[in-house]
Amino acid sequence: MYDLARSLLFKLDPEVSHELSLDLLGASGRLGLSGLFPKVPHSSPIDVMGLRFPNAVGLAAGLDKNADAFEALGALGFGFVEVGTVTPKGQSGNPKPRLFRLPEHDAVINRMGFNNKGVEHLVSRVKKHGYKGILGINIGKNLTTSVDDAASDYLKCLEEVIPYADYITANISSPNTPGLRSLQFGESLAELISPLVEAKKRYFEEYGKNVPLAVKIAPDMTDDEIKLVADTLVEQNVDGIIATNTTLSRDAVKGHRHEEEAGGLSGAPVREQSTHVVRILSDYLKDELPVIGVGGILSGKDAVEKLEAGAKLVQIYSGFIYKGPELVREAITSTDAYLREVSR
Repeated sequence: MYDLARSLLFKLDPEVSHELSLDLLGASGRLGLSGLFPKVPHSSPIDVMGLRFPNAVGLAAGLDKNADAFEALGALGFGFVEVGTVTPKGQSGNPKPRLFRLPEHDAVINRMGFNNKGVEHLVSRVKKHGYKGILGINIGKNLTTSVDDAASDYLKCLEEVIPYADYITANISSPNTPGLRSLQFGESLAELISPLVEAKKRYFEEYGKNVPLAVKIAPDMTDDEIKLVADTLVEQNVDGIIATNTTLSRDAVKGHRHEEEAGGLSGAPVREQSTHVVRILSDYLKDELPVIGVGGILSGKDAVEKLEAGAKLVQIYSGFIYKGPELVREAITSTDAYLREVSR
């Protein structure tokens, strides 16, 4: 069924087909049709960041930016769904076209630019929901906010979403907002993360609910840079690291007609580099912080590879576009079998 749907959707402009797919999924959720989706494979829950995840396979941020279809997406079997990236104010993002498929490489290039309807809209969508998995909310800054003032945007978003999120992710690694990746290093990173950690502590003290804070990093770093970022995040007492975002490298798609398009490359070409970052982090951190692995997962084997590298959970994005719901079920089955084997 998905192969047929994909063949039709892939005849459309990538962004049009993306929006149409989300509209259809959202409508199915609102009409109570999610029960018609194929049965989710049985799996054992896993505890990470103080949360109990129904399974180890999640949907990465970027697919459902406005939380318009997360319940239906969750019904496909994801143990957790991460919505966003959301910014304080709605913004249109970068000029179109800004989304490109590279099917020969099972890859996508995007330069969306945090297009979203703003945090108020997202909150209105997540205030009440029936999704039984874990809901993550990914936050960022508006394009018009300077890098020097970025912390205020992240703090505004965190304070708005924290009552409704199971965990929050600070996205400091999108290549599509100018200057954003500079926030990953040194004092800039500490100055950004510190007020977020303090805000979530205050929320816990007032309401008794601990909402973990994760940080999403880029794949385009040296091993030493990865370790420096890890040191800062440990010092700032964050709860997890998501590795990784999209890459600026085009080495794996040389010669493709979209090779020169600006933006982040995701899908199969980023698999090895993202797994490398996961492995460096996991070996260096020695379980001080859990790592969530994302990048290039197009099979159950790919998902297990991330766990073997040290990830505690995995997320899917481009693979879902190319492989559909069957990939979710395959990844759940494979990761559950692996985790049960290593726990013996």
